Amino acid sequence: MSDTFEEQFAPLLKEVFTAHAHEQLRQGADGLALARGYAEQGKPDFALAFLLLLDIPDAEKRDTLALAYERRARLSEEKARQLDKQFHRSFPLIKLEAQKDRKLASAIRGGHTAPSSRVPPIN
Repeated sequence: MSDTFEEQFAPLLKEVFTAHAHEQLRQGADGLALARGYAEQGKPDFALAFLLLLDIPDAEKRDTLALAYERRARLSEEKARQLDKQFHRSFPLIKLEAQKDRKLASAIRGGHTAPSSRVPPIN
């Protein structure tokens, strides 16, 4: 794993997320707190935008980004259960996206780059 976190993940992020993070930091926001907050909300793109701007160890960045994907997976599974109950049928695509997010989190923790072609989950 010779690539830095930035080299691996910066190309995957859309400019709108980076602009949001820059603006928040310009206004004096705590970037690490926001990255962790977005991770807890299951919003990996927002978390990544802040992580790319922070001067913290790559291992901490990977852990926070992986947490964001794991949290999004849990939220997706909860949503799928709610919809299953409400509509009395299964929603396998939501569950599939949750599985992908869990695999992605595992890959990130292992030092691998996230795939660039991801379809966002239905939330």
